[in-house]
Amino acid sequence: MSHRAGTPGHRNPHRRSLLFCVVRHVCCTIRFIPSRRRSIRGCEVRRRPGGPTLSGEVRDVFDVETERSQLTAMAYRMLGTVADAEDAVQETYARWFRMPEDERAAVRSPGAWLGRTVGRVCLDVLGSARMRREHYVGEWLPEPVPAHSDLVTGSRSGVDPLEVSIRNDAVSTALLLVLEALTPAERVAFVLHDVFDLSFAEIAAAIGRSEAATRQLASSARRHIRQRRARMASREHHDALVRAFAAASLSGDYHAVVRVLAPDVVLHSDGGGAVSAARRPVLGADRVARFLLGLPHLQPGTVLEPVATPDGLGFLARTASGQVHSVWTAGVEGDRVTDVWIVVNPAKLTLWA
Repeated sequence: MSHRAGTPGHRNPHRRSLLFCVVRHVCCTIRFIPSRRRSIRGCEVRRRPGGPTLSGEVRDVFDVETERSQLTAMAYRMLGTVADAEDAVQETYARWFRMPEDERAAVRSPGAWLGRTVGRVCLDVLGSARMRREHYVGEWLPEPVPAHSDLVTGSRSGVDPLEVSIRNDAVSTALLLVLEALTPAERVAFVLHDVFDLSFAEIAAAIGRSEAATRQLASSARRHIRQRRARMASREHHDALVRAFAAASLSGDYHAVVRVLAPDVVLHSDGGGAVSAARRPVLGADRVARFLLGLPHLQPGTVLEPVATPDGLGFLARTASGQVHSVWTAGVEGDRVTDVWIVVNPAKLTLWA
């Protein structure tokens, strides 16, 4: 098996936000001459002492743009796809810049304001998303992301390592599906408080509930999350079993596949109606093994590349021509694979191409 790791790519090179255009314009118009420096997302703007200064609006762009990665990570955990997360963040910034400049200047913590607002936007999106998913062709799965993507690591510095672990777990397929089963308000309250450490007062303002009610929402979500996390195997144990599962699937040996599967294993695949995939869960070791061995892309020449995902070890399936076909991840309990998730929908594979 190949050991090349998947690397995130650009989702859409033609996507240009208003903020990006403003920053680009500033970079092109400010004189780059030796003197004091101000960092603008990797490039340095040098200004002459006593020379032209940045307007309040342009400074505002620089200040709030630093929150983009954090906001997108928040939105992804609440919505489950990169496109929806990016759209929610764009709407959040649009609301910020629609405010009069004096109102923006009165905001003590722009980061907290943006966090509350992205939560409010996501709450609105989640209500309509449930209706859209009722008409989704086949099963809906969260979009898989590489383990080192900004969507996973977009947390602020200075966070306790245990909290970082919890944040990373919150983008695993298993826990995103648990979040999917919660009410929209529970999901927003849990992500903003337990994952990104916003106060209950801030979250209450975002979702239109009392602070006490918001605490109850987060507590209810936390119970569901803890029940799932308690059953999850250690990362080392998980990866060893998933590696054996992938090898058995490629071998074509039915009995080898069944040996690594739990009797009540469930396989979910997401083709989004764009490509062939099982439209309902495949239940039981026998049916899952037969389904896997019957997949047309698991033919001679197929490569399952080991890749790091928030679930642990996963595999990127490439056809003989090198085309990315799907991302495989799995859930493990005890000594068996209990869940298999295969995302085939091309719209959810752009970070792996």
